[in-house]
Amino acid sequence: MTGFASNVPDCRVCAAIRDCKYSILFVGLFSFCENLLMLAVPLYMLQIYDRVLTSNSTSTLLSLTFVTVMALGALSILSLGRARVLSSASDWLDRRLSPGLFERAIQSRLKSGGYGTEALDDLGTVRSFVTSSGMSSFFDLPWTFVFIAVSYALHPTFGHMAVMAAFLLVAIALSGEWLSRTPVLMANQAGMIARRRLEATARNAEVIEAMGMMGPVQQKWAEFNNKKLELQAIAQRRSLVFSALSKFIRLAAQIMTLGVGAWLVLGSEATGGVMIAASIILARALGPIEQTIGSWRSVVGARGALQRLKAFALQHEYRPTAMPLPAPAGWVDVEQIVFRSSDNHSPPILKGVGFQLEPGESLAVIGPSGAGKTTLARLLVGAVPPFSGVVRLDSADTFSWDRSQIGDFVGYLPQDIELFSGSIAENIARMGEVNSDKVIEAANLAGVHDLILRLPKGYDTEIGPDGQYLSGGYRQRIALARALYGPPRLVVLDEPNSNLDGEGEAALAQALKALKNAGVTVVVITHKVNLVQNVDKILFLREGIVERFGKRQEVLANLMEKRKAAVAALEPAE
Repeated sequence: MTGFASNVPDCRVCAAIRDCKYSILFVGLFSFCENLLMLAVPLYMLQIYDRVLTSNSTSTLLSLTFVTVMALGALSILSLGRARVLSSASDWLDRRLSPGLFERAIQSRLKSGGYGTEALDDLGTVRSFVTSSGMSSFFDLPWTFVFIAVSYALHPTFGHMAVMAAFLLVAIALSGEWLSRTPVLMANQAGMIARRRLEATARNAEVIEAMGMMGPVQQKWAEFNNKKLELQAIAQRRSLVFSALSKFIRLAAQIMTLGVGAWLVLGSEATGGVMIAASIILARALGPIEQTIGSWRSVVGARGALQRLKAFALQHEYRPTAMPLPAPAGWVDVEQIVFRSSDNHSPPILKGVGFQLEPGESLAVIGPSGAGKTTLARLLVGAVPPFSGVVRLDSADTFSWDRSQIGDFVGYLPQDIELFSGSIAENIARMGEVNSDKVIEAANLAGVHDLILRLPKGYDTEIGPDGQYLSGGYRQRIALARALYGPPRLVVLDEPNSNLDGEGEAALAQALKALKNAGVTVVVITHKVNLVQNVDKILFLREGIVERFGKRQEVLANLMEKRKAAVAALEPAE
């Protein structure tokens, strides 16, 4: 099974966590040995006060010191081993989950534009928590009961004091959880909204600078950011209060242990070694609880991130899986497709659109703005699924086609040109392995080969983020070459000449002729007449409905008749 999640109530996040069971077992084993060796220090103090000082035995002192130092050395090695295992587990989780989350994050932008890229941030939060001291404290928490039992063995009074101190710390931890959970989760949510605003704003940097919109835009973003800061401040203040309380209780419990121990020594109910050992053991028993309280914000944040990741992974697969299919000839069959936005409350953008194209035929899709032309282009290449109906390429559903394979057969030039950081050759080769012959062939077909050679490094020229080092016309022609790379059997071009000059439009016309001669099926979305003159058929869309479809001459003649009739109806009577 491919894809990130299945339709059963399970997800790859849960499966990955379960696959970490051996790492958890090793960490638990290291924690067992590490906490067991923690008893070396109180036992050493007990023997020093009760045996060495009373017997004046130098050999006993040396033996005890040597054994204790060896135990502390083993403790350090075990602590290092536990940290290494947790670090390896966090790296493994990242490598296991990040590819699927990356794919889901990109696809979520096509569906709703909501939670998507934040999933990788949440994965980073979980990964950081796994290697933090807060995670280690959870493995040490069960040993609190062991150290309390040892306190009882030293003297029941010490055990009672340890139980009372542990109870107070647990009460503080639960109170901190109850009071901090909501502001921490709300702060994380506000932070994600602020980040989305920042990303959306950064994409329009030129417009903001050109028209002096920085002040209002910054104010809008600051509203979300200030809300995040206020919630974080609330959570931080509460966390500091509970941390201070837990620290006071631990220190007070240690002082009380020493005081009670001294009282027991005066009453001949305990020895000085027992008093010191009880104080050390009490500190060790309360340490994991206090450490957990101190890192409670990270605990709440990691838990919220994990819950969001699970919910994200349990969503239905964006695209069904399919077996590889043979190369298509270029038959296109659009079967009464209906498309609406992701909220399912707005009216449909496309309403029962249907048509057919044979291999090598070219189609121009025209119509007024808002007719659904760009949406139709996205459906033709299988970028988004229709609400109903199906788009077929040689009888196969284009949306269900294996995306790693269909890229060899489909070329797409979107209306908004998006290039990637890298060289021109890498962009034409669709960021895959660069085949020099195919790259040059696509560039020649797009009429941009000579222009690329004039650049300082030719095809190895770096274009920068989003192609910012190139003009709009260069970006569009390179994107056209990327669409023609392969060569494909179906090419969909959405406003391919919006940024082209006369030379670029002439090269585009030559490319369309070459595609037709090669038997490639071409769909062009345009508002310009010169491209319409080079196609076989025309599809006229209005408000998501096919108003006219047929051969170019027939559709143009029909539209001209309607236009003349409309003009005649507006002329005043003589």
